[in-house]
Amino acid sequence: MTSDSITTLFLDIGGVLLTNGWDHHARRRAAERFDLDYDEMDERHRMTFGTYEEGKLSLERYLGRVVFYEERPFTQAEFTSFMFAQSAELPDALDGFLALKARHGLRVVAVSNEGRELTEHRVREFGLRRLFDSFVSSCFVHVRKPDEDIFRIALDTSQSEPERVAYVDDRCMFVEVATGLGIQGIHHTGMQDTLERLGALGLVTA
Repeated sequence: MTSDSITTLFLDIGGVLLTNGWDHHARRRAAERFDLDYDEMDERHRMTFGTYEEGKLSLERYLGRVVFYEERPFTQAEFTSFMFAQSAELPDALDGFLALKARHGLRVVAVSNEGRELTEHRVREFGLRRLFDSFVSSCFVHVRKPDEDIFRIALDTSQSEPERVAYVDDRCMFVEVATGLGIQGIHHTGMQDTLERLGALGLVTA
């Protein structure tokens, strides 16, 4: 492939640029911090989190179902603050993709599963507007990976041809779904490996 073959990057956020916003590790830390029954909280989470990620439920209402369905000795604001604080930037990731964008003039689109309040917090906190031209997040488009439609929305809104898109995600299944649509999929296991695989597609950093 030539260096101008890939014109657009689709990137997941959690697991690629940042830690996952609210995974089972974060929920277990929350259960320990606030003295909650983790198994009960996790069961309630699994029953309703998809609705939150699809933008059909506010964070307040999600937490009302999962944590604040009974009186607690802490406030929802305290819990939300802890929840947001679980996000951290992964080493070298943001700078690496910013360098690729600048060098190759790429369009960069976020394709992620995440709730609205978490997305908005993470975009602000980590300055993700520096990298992304648009955000095709499940909470905005009301469909989640692995539904093919979220990738079709990303292709349509970025006006990109599938074969000219490289998609990076830490979840194998999501990469497989994208690849099935003709997108160049990369399973992210670490930044160095991903940069090497992007380099093989002509996207080199130096």
